[in-house]
Order: sequence, then structure tokens, then C-alpha cells
Amino acid sequence: MPRLLQLALLGHPVLRQSAAEVADPGSVEIRELVDDMLFTMTDANGVGIAAPQVHVDKRVVIVASRPNPRYPDAPQMEPTAMINPEIIWRSDETCEGWEGCLSIPGIRGLVPRYKAIRIAYTTFDGTRVEQHFTDFVARVFQHEFDHLEGVSFLDRVVSTRDLMTEKEWLKRNV
Repeated sequence: MPRLLQLALLGHPVLRQSAAEVADPGSVEIRELVDDMLFTMTDANGVGIAAPQVHVDKRVVIVASRPNPRYPDAPQMEPTAMINPEIIWRSDETCEGWEGCLSIPGIRGLVPRYKAIRIAYTTFDGTRVEQHFTDFVARVFQHEFDHLEGVSFLDRVVSTRDLMTEKEWLKRNV
């Protein structure tokens, strides 16, 4: 049965370090971690989560875009666990979009991201998968990938004037 994990909040050192590679993607430890991360992310109305956000220094992310109270217009996709992910191509075009973070509750920021990316990751059975993401899902992946590098969305906001409370953002965008 999946467990609800404690979220690491802004200021915790695990959020500012590079996460370690996963040596055995199919291990029971990694499978249980993914189940717990998915349960924790769903409980918090997230659309993605990275292992450092639950105090685990591993290169594991889940991208799970779906409409929810925090992202009412998010596109629907199956949750995807990605082990040792990497970005292998980025479009020249970037776009700004509002982001929030489970580790920085109550704040949204306007963040520039690549509009399209091609990524590679490993599955539980050791298969290397490549996928192309655009728009919102590309944004979610880049946000979660940043967590693996010790980067917060706040580091990417161009101006502090591009920050607002989540409550104010929801009033303007729902």
C-alpha cells in the first residue's frame, strides 16, 4: 500500500543538490518510491513530482498532467515514471507560463521554458524510452527535471514582479 510522504519545503538542502543516478531501475526500492511519490503527488493536487521533493536523493520523476484544483486546464495524460531522465533536445522557441510547486506552497511564478523538448529516460525494466513533449507537459517535465539538478522555479523567474500568491493566481485564471 502506498505511503503519503513528507514534502521537502523550500530551504531544505535536498532541494539544492544534484540527485544521484539510479543504478537498478527495477529494484523494489525504486518501485515503492514511485508508488509513494504518485500517491503523495495526487494527494497534493500536483501534476508532477521529483524524488528530491520527498527527501530522496535519486534521479526519479513522475509527470502526470491532469486537470485538478491547482491546474484546472491541464491536459490529461497517464502518469509516467521516469528514471534517470535527460533532455536530449530543446526547441529554440521559449514561452512563459505560470508555475507552482509542491515544495513552495502558496506561490506562483511566471517562468520561461522551452516550448518543445525531446527527453530520454529508463523504465522499471531497463528500457530506454524517448518522448517528445510540448507546451504544458514540456513545462511540467522541465520543472521536475530542475529538481534533479537542485534548481527551483524561483531561480528561473525573471523578475520578482512575476510572483504572486496561488490564491490570487487562481482568482485570475479560473
